[in-house]
Amino acid sequence: MVQAVQLFERFGFSGALRWLHVLFGIAWIGLLYYFNFVQVPSFAEMSAAARNEAITKLATRALWWFRWAALGTAIFGILITGATQDYYKDFFSRANGASIFLGMIIALTMLYNVWMVIWPNQRIVIANAANVLAGGQADPAAAAAGRRAFLASRQNVMFSVPMLWFMVGTSHFYTAFSDPGAGSVWLFLIVALIIVGVLEANALGFIGGTAASPVKQPYESVASVIISGFVLWAILWILTEIIFG
Repeated sequence: MVQAVQLFERFGFSGALRWLHVLFGIAWIGLLYYFNFVQVPSFAEMSAAARNEAITKLATRALWWFRWAALGTAIFGILITGATQDYYKDFFSRANGASIFLGMIIALTMLYNVWMVIWPNQRIVIANAANVLAGGQADPAAAAAGRRAFLASRQNVMFSVPMLWFMVGTSHFYTAFSDPGAGSVWLFLIVALIIVGVLEANALGFIGGTAASPVKQPYESVASVIISGFVLWAILWILTEIIFG
């Protein structure tokens, strides 16, 4: 197994996986930002008929690329860990180990949102739009499904800010910290994952439902979700400085 990993590194296989991981990641996050920063505000300004046509002809195609880009990003990211020598050596006692692990958990949570929340609910929205365009009756469940997909998508935008920081920071920022030891790493990860879990529960409606409410304000506008993403990043960065500094 070790010899195989050494061969992978010698012939650039792990480097190729990193390239594909980044390439698919650009497509995934780029489409995530398109949906939230361009499509959602634009659809809100369209007539119902125009919006339904755009959903069936535009959003359907974009969602296809979106969900497979998300899956490809995760697959190539996981393959990197198996094709890189000593990837997990002292993993949970190093600051950069904590960084990449937290980035991976946030990314996998985002992947869950894409495939288990956004896509199933968007299928209801797409089916409703196609049915209405064909002269059928609107599905009363479509609005609620759209809202659930919207909240999960907004949560992914919020998560993307710290997720990208920790992914990039593994090689560029967290190598500056002396190895904090397993106790500090686990303390950081537990606190950070509690924060991530509470936010995810809020987006999925386990906290306060899915209707508009004070706890849903971070998701309601483009400006608020961007600000919330950077606030989350700042909290996690400050946590890093406190525990690892």
